[in-house]
Amino acid sequence: MAVHKLHIDEFDEIDYQLIAIHTSLEDYRLAYYINQNLPITLKKSDCNIQISNKDGETQFTRFVFEDEKAGISWDLIQNKNDIQLAPQRVNQGLFAESNSKFSTKVYLVPEFKKVDYFLKIDNACESIDVLKIANQIKKIERISTVYSVDVENIKSKNNLIF
Repeated sequence: MAVHKLHIDEFDEIDYQLIAIHTSLEDYRLAYYINQNLPITLKKSDCNIQISNKDGETQFTRFVFEDEKAGISWDLIQNKNDIQLAPQRVNQGLFAESNSKFSTKVYLVPEFKKVDYFLKIDNACESIDVLKIANQIKKIERISTVYSVDVENIKSKNNLIF
């Protein structure tokens, strides 16, 4: 009887490009401006990306465009979000009755805490020029920086699988 072995390296293949975007724009405005500057039509997805950690659970918004002809999927993903922390009643005294709510920042890709959004291009072959796309996005007003990210060096790349 033949023995078939599967190696983990076979499933660890990365077939997407990642572009980091630094901006103060809201997600829907950024998607609109990207649609104006690139030949794509990003639409808000019903399936947000959920992340949970010890502090709580949060969702990252996602805009999607499926190019059926080329077989390419485009995702605009939020990188930063807040988690509302549960109030702790350790305070006794003057502020014991205060209803303060605290929040903490959570990142989809913690290695890039300064990045506001990622543009993930799935099944991007040689036909996609990432540098040209980044230059088109740089033309949008109120975007400070756009650059390509080397996906091989990201430790939390499992967060980008959805």
